[in-house]
Amino acid sequence: MTPRLPPVLSPLDLPMAELQAARLDGELFRVDSCFAVIDEIEQPRHRAAALHAGLSDRLIAEQLSAAWIWGAIDFPPAPHTLCAAVGARVGHAHPPWMTVREVVIDPLEITTIDGYFVTTPLRTAVDLARFAADFDPGILNRLGVDPLDCRAEIERRKNLPGKRRALQRLALP
Repeated sequence: MTPRLPPVLSPLDLPMAELQAARLDGELFRVDSCFAVIDEIEQPRHRAAALHAGLSDRLIAEQLSAAWIWGAIDFPPAPHTLCAAVGARVGHAHPPWMTVREVVIDPLEITTIDGYFVTTPLRTAVDLARFAADFDPGILNRLGVDPLDCRAEIERRKNLPGKRRALQRLALP
C-alpha cells in the first residue's frame, strides 16, 4: 500500500523552497500558508489542517477563521482568530498572524475536522453576529444556519457579551 500524504503540506513537512517549486510546477496549490496536491479538491479538512499546522492541538478555530474553514467565506482572514477553552492551558506566545482568546465554550459548540477543533456553524454564526466588525447576514445562509436558530441561541444565554448588538443584527426585516 502506498503511503498517503497529509491533506496539506507545510514547512514542517518540506522546506518552503521545495513547496514553492512544486507549486510553480503545478503539483501543489496554496491553502492559506500551506499547500495541497493538485488532484485534491479543497475542502474544510484542508483549510482546518492548514490553519492548525504547527499549533497547539487545544486551539479552536472560531469566528471568520471557522467561517473560512466551513467555506462560508472565500479567503482566509487576517489575522486568524482562534480560541481556547477556559483552563485549557495553552501557551501565551502566538504568531502575529493570529489572535487567541480564552472563552467559555460548551463541548457541543465544538466539532472536529480530521482531529482539528473548529466551532460549529451555529456557534460561528453567533460569534460573528456578536463580534464581526462588518457583519454580513448572508453568512448565516452560507454556514447553513437558520437566522431564527441563531437568535434563539443568543436569547437563551444570560450575560452574553455583544448580545444586544447581535440581536439587532439578526432583527427580522
